[in-house]
Amino acid sequence: MPEKKTIEKAKKDKKEGKSASTQAGEFVHQEIEHIKQGKHGARSTKQAIAIGLSEARRAGVKVPASKTASKETRSKAEHDNAAGAKGAKKVSPTRSKATSDALKKEGHSAASTKALSTQAKSAAANRTAADRSASARKAAKTKGPEERSAAARKAARTREKST
Repeated sequence: MPEKKTIEKAKKDKKEGKSASTQAGEFVHQEIEHIKQGKHGARSTKQAIAIGLSEARRAGVKVPASKTASKETRSKAEHDNAAGAKGAKKVSPTRSKATSDALKKEGHSAASTKALSTQAKSAAANRTAADRSASARKAAKTKGPEERSAAARKAARTREKST
């Protein structure tokens, strides 16, 4: 069950016109924090992200499945989105406890700085130049004037360092 503050952050993101993936990022961040705090573990960083995305979908964030996702993943995402659209439903305590117990047996290295860095790098490597360009354009649209100028200053600093 997602925390209230996470749901509020996601709602705030939606109100600000940010993308569904940004809203879902709040839930993924919460999952990573839970693993770091030792509430439960995860087999991999990918699993932690999947749990966060599933929670986001069930909380009503309309996150589509990845284009490259497997058939099973796509149907699970569809099911979660449908559950999120219906609203909260009573969860089976037996199933919930079984899931929690299974996750508690997993390790906590999935949320380590190294694991998160590796995941981010491999995810970035799979994106095309067109994808990166499109997301940059979309980001520029949703930023306010202060954020835009801060981003421009950061880009200028980065260019200075690389030359």
